[in-house]
Amino acid sequence: MNIPYPLLQGIHTPADLRRLARTQLEALSTELRAYLLDSVAKTGGHLSSNLGTVELTVALHYVFNTPHDRVVWDVGHQTYPHKILTGRKDRMASLRQLGGLSGFPQRAESEFDAFGTAHSSTSISAALGMAMAAKLKGEERQAIAVIGDGAMTAGMAFEALNNAGVADCNLLVILNDNDMSISPPVGALNRYLAKLLSGQFYTTAKSAGKTVLKGAPPLFELAKRFEESAMGIVKPITLFEKFGFNYVGPIDGHDVETLVSVLENIRHLKGPQFLHVITKKGQGYKLAEVDPIAYHGPGKFDPAVGLQKNSAVALPSFTQVFGDWLCDMAAADDRLVAITPAMREGSGMVEFEKRFPKRFFDVGIAEQHAVTFAAGLACEGLKPVVAIYSTFLQRAYDQLIHDVAIQNLPVVFALDRAGLVGADGATHAGAYDIPYLRCIPNVSLACPANENECRQLLSTAYAQSGPVAVRYPRGVGAGVPVQSTLDALPFGKGEICRHGSRVAFLVFGTLLYAALEVAEKLNATVVNMRWVKPLDVALLCQVAATHEGLVTLEEGALMGGAGSAVLEALAAAGLSLPVLPLGLRDEFIEHGDPGKLLALQGLDASGIEASVRARYFA
Repeated sequence: MNIPYPLLQGIHTPADLRRLARTQLEALSTELRAYLLDSVAKTGGHLSSNLGTVELTVALHYVFNTPHDRVVWDVGHQTYPHKILTGRKDRMASLRQLGGLSGFPQRAESEFDAFGTAHSSTSISAALGMAMAAKLKGEERQAIAVIGDGAMTAGMAFEALNNAGVADCNLLVILNDNDMSISPPVGALNRYLAKLLSGQFYTTAKSAGKTVLKGAPPLFELAKRFEESAMGIVKPITLFEKFGFNYVGPIDGHDVETLVSVLENIRHLKGPQFLHVITKKGQGYKLAEVDPIAYHGPGKFDPAVGLQKNSAVALPSFTQVFGDWLCDMAAADDRLVAITPAMREGSGMVEFEKRFPKRFFDVGIAEQHAVTFAAGLACEGLKPVVAIYSTFLQRAYDQLIHDVAIQNLPVVFALDRAGLVGADGATHAGAYDIPYLRCIPNVSLACPANENECRQLLSTAYAQSGPVAVRYPRGVGAGVPVQSTLDALPFGKGEICRHGSRVAFLVFGTLLYAALEVAEKLNATVVNMRWVKPLDVALLCQVAATHEGLVTLEEGALMGGAGSAVLEALAAAGLSLPVLPLGLRDEFIEHGDPGKLLALQGLDASGIEASVRARYFA
């Protein structure tokens, strides 16, 4: 370590942590927070959420016998302190890099990662499965779900609560509430009551008292009313109790001694338990406390200085292009409404919310609801635009089919993060949208090659009377100037960009520029197809009739993708010629630099050239 961390240096597994005196845990938490900040500043990654879970992580591993006891983290980007305490602190320099530590829990990475998470709201379901499995197998072990960072807004979390409340097994759900939307006191009285209400004496006495008083119904009812009244003072009568959980809290999530005391008490209770913990995103680093959104997932920075704006004029990202288009189209058409499932910043909608607050809807982490909500708006003559990451739309697939496509409603899906996303890895890669969208009747799908085409194809999509998705990648494109008008491109039509001989590239998306580079060396034709569905069959047949072989290029899954669409169309037209489909192989692609990952998939210019030469020029 670059800086001495006297306590943290001796922690290689949670067993080492459990040998510390309880009085040392606060000092350890301070060291852990400092080491976390120093590490993330050097690599980039999720920061605010992890600064907020330091004490909770220390307390969990101190009280519970991990990995024998299972801890499931949700959302998984709050697990850096967990990784540091579970034997991975010396690998933090490799975080989110090719071959290095994942930014999320991975079962293959450590036995302490009980369940792989990255998308939200899965923890309670998984932990309940583990708790029930322990019961069925006759094993004494604890199952804990730590859910936070907005994940409680998703329907799946409540589906799991509904099941868990009547399941006869031991489950602890910890709500890491970092929104500060609830404003209960977290002082000395609250700490004392939380310890009391989670203790054996209280729960045993309450149960025994009810048994005795049942023999005297009037006294029992009086005692019950008194208990409910008193509990209304010291303990919220919450929705979670209605689900069948014993509710404890809220408690200060940065008071490690209180956390340990409460967890030790809860550990011995039977049945479903719910602990409400209040934490602060960015805790302990003032800049992140003031602006936790900016420090949610920063790149490399100097902690002493904080994030700095780049003075260089940057190219607009595809996300920025979408955000600008959204504002311009909304100004031109007051029917436009915009929806996001908790990704306002990530989807480029901050300016839209400022300018059109009544037409902006952030529905929280609830992708299913977002899509059906859009369908309802479309039924009433509005024009919904759903801004959603490619990987998150997967979570609303049934709604996409049943609520939008079958009814052929005019909903535009702006699919950000299509293709490889780099450091976030397999869980966030937009690899599957082409196969899962093109098989749905009524749904159309466009693949812009550059920033300006992205704007134009969004306008094309908006003009249609049925559902249309426009997929575009994370980051910047080729640097093509973006027009200010709302001109659209022809629906379902591609364009020949370069005329050559023998071989033709059929390109779907931003790999167009790598194809043009290779085509110059091979004197090949290059076609910007733009649309996967409807496929420009007339242009495809024209090119097929004048070339000896075709190459399809897409930054998406090969199986069922755009290349498959081309092969199906050629077969239907009775045309037979060699086709080389190039895209993402049938494997989950790890985290790392996007350029390196593309090269490993053979989708950079040199990889494409090598594949084409081997097939057609050997």
